[in-house]
Amino acid sequence: MRIAAIVPAYNEEKTIGGVLSVLQKCKAINEIIVVSDGSTDNTVEIARQFKGVKLVELEENRGKGGAMKAGLDHTRAGIILFLDADLIGLREDHIAALLRPVLGGEALMSLGVFKKGRVATDLAQKMAPYLTGQRALKRDILDRISDLDLARFGVEVALHRYVEEHKIPVAQVTLADLSHMMKEEKFGFWKGLAARGKMYWEIIKYAARTDPHIK
Repeated sequence: MRIAAIVPAYNEEKTIGGVLSVLQKCKAINEIIVVSDGSTDNTVEIARQFKGVKLVELEENRGKGGAMKAGLDHTRAGIILFLDADLIGLREDHIAALLRPVLGGEALMSLGVFKKGRVATDLAQKMAPYLTGQRALKRDILDRISDLDLARFGVEVALHRYVEEHKIPVAQVTLADLSHMMKEEKFGFWKGLAARGKMYWEIIKYAARTDPHIK
């Protein structure tokens, strides 16, 4: 079964190169798709430097769910690996660990949880592991969530809700020594704080929905 790695990216020029470098070394990955979600920095230019990487450029920011759906629309792979573009310390063994439960039939989806990365990111994922951006899953799960593109940062909530309601087996995978850049580091303290507030609001807003459009 083909495996596609989809990397949603919004202004991630500082870190996306490192993520793509590791992905290109993974022989199990058949396709790598970067979705620039209306980026205004050098994210697109950096992604273009990686041979064989498919680049999807969205003119306007659609949010994480919209970017994930755009990437999904550009592949027919049966297994999808999602990775954030702002990861720090990504290694090939992290990717192998995420794929292993799905490839081995242990689960239909895996969740990657940071450990021994940085205190702030470790704590956030320990409190809500289902909000992780690092996961591998069977494509048909995604195809059954019709409002994936509308969820924005609530997309992880949408996935969590679906697998819980349908009792789909999920494996939690520890990703040691992995972390990501905080929004305050990317955009400066105040802009980063505002971006974090918007992200939490989108998550809460989606989580409060009582009528998700699930097939």
